[in-house]
Amino acid sequence: MSNQRLQGKVAIVTGGSSGIGAEAVRIFVENGALVVIADVNDELGNQVATSIGLDKVSYHHCDVRDEKQVEETVGFTLEKYERVDILFSNAGIAGTLSSILDFDLNKFDNTMAVNVRGVAATIKHVARVMVARNIRGSIICTASVAGSFAGCAGFDYTASKHCVLGLVRAACGELGAYGIRVNSVSPYAVATPLACGAIDAGPAVVEAIGHAHANLYGITVKTIHIAEAALFLASDESAYISGHDLVVDGGFSVVKLCLPSIIESKK
Repeated sequence: MSNQRLQGKVAIVTGGSSGIGAEAVRIFVENGALVVIADVNDELGNQVATSIGLDKVSYHHCDVRDEKQVEETVGFTLEKYERVDILFSNAGIAGTLSSILDFDLNKFDNTMAVNVRGVAATIKHVARVMVARNIRGSIICTASVAGSFAGCAGFDYTASKHCVLGLVRAACGELGAYGIRVNSVSPYAVATPLACGAIDAGPAVVEAIGHAHANLYGITVKTIHIAEAALFLASDESAYISGHDLVVDGGFSVVKLCLPSIIESKK
């Protein structure tokens, strides 16, 4: 298979300074894309861009809670590369693990501002460009297994990722008329800086927790697995896929108990 699956494409990756976003930037560039990293972590973002090559990657400060900054980031991309073919709306925060009984609604508002409003703003401004310029683009949003059911994360994060799936489906319904595809990717427990920070633990601990509840034996989910899913959705290999949530969880979300485990427990 050719490693130039995004040849000639221009992508914006929000939250591209670390974790899944940074991995996506690397794999998009390896496949021929020019990429703009949009993030609030200027030091890390510039480091990632420099490490890959400033001829292929640019960094632009963007707090997705601020619609004006989102619009300016899209404008920066157009000025530098003259088009936008791909949006990977990946920026997000972990929220809190507080009980709903004593939840801080100000913190809830902030989680929703980043994880939902930020996604809506990026879809809005990138889609405007795609429609105006007749670009049959691909929009990918990072959701989560927590977006499909409860019990995997805090109240606010769970609610926000459910909202992301709603945004993806609503945008798919409208933008399909312009040939624009809108999908999401939903990771399982990946040991990103966001996940590690949420429980104040290192990658080994996060991965151990993931293993304890995982379904698929013999593999640990990594950022590369999520980035490769995003690459598939960004490429023409998914040309007729839209409105889809690509769950990358090794079967975790569809398996509760399985007969072999029940039998083994009774021995």
